[in-house]
Amino acid sequence: MRISPKYDVAGGVGDLWNELRRPQPYRWPILLASCAFPAFFLYFFAQERVYAPPAKPDIVYVTTFAPDRSEDEIVASNIANQERKEARQRLLDAQLETRREMYRALGQATGLDTDKMEAEIAAERAREEAATKAQVDKALGRTVDDQDAE
Repeated sequence: MRISPKYDVAGGVGDLWNELRRPQPYRWPILLASCAFPAFFLYFFAQERVYAPPAKPDIVYVTTFAPDRSEDEIVASNIANQERKEARQRLLDAQLETRREMYRALGQATGLDTDKMEAEIAAERAREEAATKAQVDKALGRTVDDQDAE
């Protein structure tokens, strides 16, 4: 039983066979190129891709602290950590001040007015802090009256 009498491929196959039997010098390269082009696209675009589900993550619990610590041990640990943090900050502040002293000495040696420059820098920092504070207040919805109440 045929699908439709309009689609008869026998004539097309006969014409192809007739052309391939003719002695032409480029018939095989042309045939290979004609078959390779669709085969290339079918190979790359008709592949089925299956993605495996992601592996379940390994849960690692922090085991630095003893699980049976008392409240007093936790508080003592927090206080010691805060003291280390403050000591580190004091060291950084001292290094920063030493660097500023070196730049002040360099500026004075080259004839710059370092006091005026420091005043300008302090004013600029104050403006930046005020702008940051205003931006935070705006984001939190605070007004001037709210700040006075605090």
